[in-house]
Amino acid sequence: MLHTLETKQFIKSDIKTAWEFLSSPKNLATITPEYMGFEILNNLHGDKMYAGQIIEYYVKPILGIKLHWVTEITHVKQNEFFVDEQRFGPYSFWHHKHFLKEVNGGVEMHDIIHYKLPFGVFGKIGNALFVKKQLKEVFDYRYKKIEILFNN
Repeated sequence: MLHTLETKQFIKSDIKTAWEFLSSPKNLATITPEYMGFEILNNLHGDKMYAGQIIEYYVKPILGIKLHWVTEITHVKQNEFFVDEQRFGPYSFWHHKHFLKEVNGGVEMHDIIHYKLPFGVFGKIGNALFVKKQLKEVFDYRYKKIEILFNN
């Protein structure tokens, strides 16, 4: 069973500035809670995101346990959207769509995450007990950081 998390946020910015910040893998640590210990491990081959880009990193999502995670940027349409998919990591499936759209006075950011945990029924229990809550916390943190960076 796939789980879905969906978020929307208004950003007081022009599309170019919002895109440059949000589509740069180098800014991921800025919008990720410090306790997650987010650390990029590989050479990103430039500052710009591109389809086929591999991002390898460590995160510590549970009890400070360091997990190895590899995502691929599978689709990029400049100033509109990008998609990252997990290739190796804690989920049995992870697909994250990031949409940006110019709206009156700024930019609307819309994220749709589909994910599935391993371990069958135990994964479902883990999602109900803590994973869903933690993902929401991570995206709430990102929301607050973007408010500080763009909307103050």
